[in-house]
Amino acid sequence: MTNKGRVVVGLSGGVDSSVAAKLLLDQGYEVIGAFMLNWDDTRYIKTDEMHWIKDSEDARAVAEHLGIPFRIFDFRQKYFKRVIDYMFREYESGRTPNPDILCNREVKFDLFWDEARKLGADYVATGHYARRETVETGGRRVHRLLAGVDPRKDQSYFLCQLSQEQLGHALFPVGELEKSRVREIAREAGLITADKKDSQGLCFVGKVNLPDFLRQQLAPKEGDVILIPREYYEGLPHPSAFESLRDELEHLARPYVYRPEDGRVVGRHQGAHYFTIGQRKGLHIGGFKHRTFVIGTDTERNIVYIGEHYTHPGLYRQAIKIPPADVHWVREDLALKSGETMDVMARIRHQQPLQKARLFAFDDALFVRFDEPQQGVARGQFVAWYVEDELLGSGVIH
Repeated sequence: MTNKGRVVVGLSGGVDSSVAAKLLLDQGYEVIGAFMLNWDDTRYIKTDEMHWIKDSEDARAVAEHLGIPFRIFDFRQKYFKRVIDYMFREYESGRTPNPDILCNREVKFDLFWDEARKLGADYVATGHYARRETVETGGRRVHRLLAGVDPRKDQSYFLCQLSQEQLGHALFPVGELEKSRVREIAREAGLITADKKDSQGLCFVGKVNLPDFLRQQLAPKEGDVILIPREYYEGLPHPSAFESLRDELEHLARPYVYRPEDGRVVGRHQGAHYFTIGQRKGLHIGGFKHRTFVIGTDTERNIVYIGEHYTHPGLYRQAIKIPPADVHWVREDLALKSGETMDVMARIRHQQPLQKARLFAFDDALFVRFDEPQQGVARGQFVAWYVEDELLGSGVIH
């Protein structure tokens, strides 16, 4: 079989990356397995197990079983600087980060690629449920990022910040398969990871108690929990007409800004920076007929605002505004120019069903207007937009 090139596979110790390595071997690639050591601190993880040790042992065993070389890349210091520091900064400012997206952009397809190139690699590969397709358009090669075939496992959202350059040397072998088939292949190949449970929690860290984890750098600070009644919104201006489309989009994208006098104190919390919009656990406040949700945080005054019932108006926003610096086009050739619009499907979190939306481009902002108001829109989250099954771009919510 003709050698298709050298590829370094990120072996995580799970079934998906194990099968990715197996498939690439079968397809004629020269394969090297590498485990990324990014985190080894178990103080804030919900179990006492040193998961990375077991995962690295499983990854090594898979490499030995497949007869491929194995390496360990130590990224602990750089991972903390690029991903964990980002998390702390975002939470401290009252924003909601997505470390998994940053981990892919900064670690798996940047630091990992740098190390792979030292081994003479042409590509890097992971066990992501996504697909890459390369096409010719406008006289040049363009890489398309497509959703995984298995809709329940599609992970394209987590790759929404990758660049054309990063996609150019990325392979996603399991993206064409259903999860059940991936496990079948692992069993048929005798891989020890065939029935291993999927990893959960923070990228490379595991399931953490988030407040405990954040307390490493963000000290607890007791403050008020204030309930905002539904009647509050009746007193707000609700324009029936706007002078311009821009004015309407600004209105729809503007988050509510609450003041203490807008509601009543119903409890205490240990730090507004530990909470995010849409959160319903961790408040430890009872006595309400319906569930309560976080609808706003003020990290300067250290206040958490909540609303009762999932239909509370404060939980919803119909449009999102993104400044130019935070707009990222995977398909740079399709980037909108000022004055242009595009009908898309979009999501603001992983596994959220895609929602109908339209993009509106201006010189100083890109707006994403959804057909229906979206629940739990939080600053710092990523919104990603698609046309059919192709992810075209993403942006940070403001």
